Amino acid sequence: MNLNYKNISISFLVLFLIGCKAPMATVIKDEVKNNIPQNFENQASAENKNIGKTPWREFFTDQKLQKLVEIALQNNQELMKTYQEIEIAKSNVLYKKGRLSPFVGAGGSVGVKKPGRFTSEGAGDASTNIDENKPVPDPIMNFEGGINASWEIDIWKKLRTEKEAAVQHYLSTVEGKNFILSNLIAEVANNYYDLLALDNQLDIIHQYIKINEQALQISKIQKEAAAATELAVKKFEAELAKSKAEEYTVKQEIIEKENTINALLGRFPQPVERSKEGFMNIVPQNVYTGIPSQLLENRPDIRQAEFELKSAKLDVEAARKEFYPTLGISAALGLEAFKPDYLLKLPESISYNLVGEAAGPLINKSAIKANFKTADAKQIQALYEYDKTIISSYLEVSNLMSKIKNIDQYYGLKSQETEALEKSIDVANLLFRNSRADYLEVLLNNRDLLDAKMELIEAKKNQLGTVVDIYKSLGGGWK
Repeated sequence: MNLNYKNISISFLVLFLIGCKAPMATVIKDEVKNNIPQNFENQASAENKNIGKTPWREFFTDQKLQKLVEIALQNNQELMKTYQEIEIAKSNVLYKKGRLSPFVGAGGSVGVKKPGRFTSEGAGDASTNIDENKPVPDPIMNFEGGINASWEIDIWKKLRTEKEAAVQHYLSTVEGKNFILSNLIAEVANNYYDLLALDNQLDIIHQYIKINEQALQISKIQKEAAAATELAVKKFEAELAKSKAEEYTVKQEIIEKENTINALLGRFPQPVERSKEGFMNIVPQNVYTGIPSQLLENRPDIRQAEFELKSAKLDVEAARKEFYPTLGISAALGLEAFKPDYLLKLPESISYNLVGEAAGPLINKSAIKANFKTADAKQIQALYEYDKTIISSYLEVSNLMSKIKNIDQYYGLKSQETEALEKSIDVANLLFRNSRADYLEVLLNNRDLLDAKMELIEAKKNQLGTVVDIYKSLGGGWK
């Protein structure tokens, strides 16, 4: 047995004293998390109700939209990639955990050796008999088989620290998956509302085309009756051609928007099932933001950054422990002989060894120092990323809260504008038929009404999209 306790103890003591000179990690403090505001900007008072905690099936009540989201959750390639990242991180945890336990293996070998005649080993073999008049063969074969084990004793808990860092990274990948879930659901919903808006805008253009066709016929009749000129006819023809051109522009946008949704759903181009009727009557969900500190719990990207920060801190701790000595034990037990017949000749063929080894860095520590400095810099980076994510999320919610208020006001005024123009258009058409209004008045009124209706649809889309965005920003969708 090869185990010198005295030498190991002295070596280990020396290495320990050298290892104690390991550099200290940078002490980081999270000032942003501790100073997060009590309320959002322009928030009257703190409220506990938070739409971010509402499950997405309850938040989005349109059944066709729900079906699209379900398909996206099953087929989206970006989401599937994230699931594999989770599996990779999980496997790394198992790997780090496995290093804490002894490694035991089994094996065997066959070899041949011919020592030089004028060596100590060769001279000894020539004078050795196994039995009477049976010298050791020359060259000598060697057959062996058995089990061996090795174990690095985790005296400084370095391996446990590495495993814990891997666990924190695994948890961050889970939160990364949740963040992609939240973004994916919001993206599908926003594109779905964009598509409904385009459908309604196309209907408005169709109505506008009919109005221009009627105006063109009236202008032709008035020209024959000498109540209008050829200029009026040409102006209405030009406006009719312009509106038909806009129709094809919107149709192309519809195709592209459908394919955007198909890409999110992980499928080839095909029609997207939807209900465009009643789009303008959709009432957005009431928005309840809760308090800013709830973002730390609800938003997956903040939780992901937090776990990455914890993982980075543990990586620094593990890198620092690389300066400390390691203590390893290796052992082997098996059978060994120069002839197969002698392998089962016990106990003569039994071989074993037990070695305890202490080792640590003495002179050239540049690689260990570089690794430590890298880990230390990464933990500072992780802190900045965590702080940036918290601030960005707070500002995002604050901006969207303001946008909701302003878009509601904008939508109300656009509704009033549209109603007024719809009434004026009837008056203008009646005056034009009776030759009491110029064709330019009719053209301008028609164009103003078209623009107002298109802008009203755009406002409705923005109104719904802003509510979806704040739902996502409050951490909604992934639960």
